[in-house]
Amino acid sequence: MVAPSSLWNATLPEAERIERPPLDGDVVADVAIAGAGYTGLWTAYALLQAEPTLRVVICERETIGFGASGRNGGWCSALFAGSRAATARRHGREAVVAMQRAMFATLDEVEGVLTAENIDCDWARGGTLQVATIPAHLRRLRAELEGHREWGFGEDDYRELSPAESAALIGCDPNLGALFTPHCAAIHPARLVHGLAHAVEARGARIHEHTAVTAIEPGRLVTARGVVRAEYVVRATEAFSAQLPGNARSVVPIYSLMIATEPLPASFWAEARMGTRPTFADLRHMIIYGQRTADGRLAFGGRGAPYHYGSRVGPAFDADPGVFDALHATLRSLFPMLGDAAIAHRWGGAVGVPRDWYPSVGLERETGIAWAGGYVGDGVSTTNLAGRTVADLVLRRDTDLVRLPWVGHRSPRWEPEPLRWLGVNFSRKLVESVDRAEAAGRDPKRRSRLLERMLGS
Repeated sequence: MVAPSSLWNATLPEAERIERPPLDGDVVADVAIAGAGYTGLWTAYALLQAEPTLRVVICERETIGFGASGRNGGWCSALFAGSRAATARRHGREAVVAMQRAMFATLDEVEGVLTAENIDCDWARGGTLQVATIPAHLRRLRAELEGHREWGFGEDDYRELSPAESAALIGCDPNLGALFTPHCAAIHPARLVHGLAHAVEARGARIHEHTAVTAIEPGRLVTARGVVRAEYVVRATEAFSAQLPGNARSVVPIYSLMIATEPLPASFWAEARMGTRPTFADLRHMIIYGQRTADGRLAFGGRGAPYHYGSRVGPAFDADPGVFDALHATLRSLFPMLGDAAIAHRWGGAVGVPRDWYPSVGLERETGIAWAGGYVGDGVSTTNLAGRTVADLVLRRDTDLVRLPWVGHRSPRWEPEPLRWLGVNFSRKLVESVDRAEAAGRDPKRRSRLLERMLGS
C-alpha cells in the first residue's frame, strides 16, 4: 500500500525535489548518521558549521524527510515532552529552568539558520493558543498557568487571554479564553527539511537515499548497499528506531494523523482570523493541533489512531478513515463557519515515544555511538537543540548544552508484547473516555488520576 501524500509533500516546489543516489559500496567518514530527517540534518549542519572539514555521511532508508520531519503539524515550538517534576527530582530546579530556556532560545537558533541559508519554509512566529472550549478546559488552563509561574516563567512566556483577547486572535466557537505563549512558529515542514538537506550538502555532507541502515555498531553503519565506517555514528531514526537490532523496546511508534482543507476564502478568514498565523489547540487530553497555512488552508491533526502490535510501522497505518472523520468533525466543531469546505489532503505518520515520555540525547564514548530522539511529537525545534548538542558532544566542546538534563538520559524499556499493545491501546481508550466525560459536564476524577499515573505525569 502506498502512503497517502501529505499536504506538505504535495505543495513542495519541484525545484526543491532532488533525488540522491544510494550508497554504492563501503566508504569512510568522520561521522556517519542514520536518518535524513530533522535530527540527522541538524546534527550534520551543526558539525559542519563548527568543523567544515569533517567528512559527514547520512544514510536514509527512504527519502529526505520521509518520516515525521515531512509529515508533522508544522509547529516549531518550545514544547519539551519531558516532565518538569521528573527533571527536578533527578537534577534539581535549576535544570528544569535551563532546559526550558534552551527550548525558548532554539526558536531564535532556527530562525537564524533560515535567514543565513535562505530557507523559505513559510515561517510565521505567531505563538500558540491553547483555547478553552468547555469549563473543564478553563480549569486546566489555569492550573497549567499556575505551574508555569511556580517554575518562574512570567507573562512574557505564558499568559492567560480573556475570551475577547482570545477571540481577536482565533475565531473558534466556543472560546472561553486561551493560554498563550509567543514561543512558537508555524512552518511548512517539508520545505524546512529539504532546505536543510540542501544546506548540509552545500557544506560538504553526502546524503544517500534508499539506503536502509540494518545495524548501528561501534565504528560503522551497516547497510544492504555497503558499510560506512566512522569514528562516530549517530542514530537519528526516531519512530523507526524500534526496527533496529537492540532497539525493539526503546520507543513505541504512536501514529498521529492529519487533514488539510482546500484553500479557504477571505470570508472564512474574516471570521476565523489567525492573521498572525498562531498555531492552535485546545485543552482536551487527546492531543489536537492546527495551523493556518501560508496558502490559506487549515491543517489540523491529532492522536487517536491505534498502536500496532510489535511496534510495527508501515504505509497501511498512515490512513485511518475513522480517525480522519473524527478530525474533520472536531475541526468543524471548532470552526462552524467551515461548512462544507472540502478536505483536500489526508495523511499520517508515527512519532517516537519512550517509556517515560522523556526525550534524550547522548554519546557513548566507549563505542562512539550517539543518539537523539524520543520527542513524543514535539520534535521540530527539539531536533535543532539535539543536533547542536550531539555536535558539541562529538567535538568534545564544553558548553551549556552538554550539561542540560536530557543529555545522557536513559529511558526504561517498554514492556514486551502483548503487554505493550494492551497498555498503549488501553491508555488511548482511557484518554477518549476522560474527554467524553468532561465534554458532557462530568468530572472523571478516578480516570483522570489513573491517566496521570499511566503517563508518568
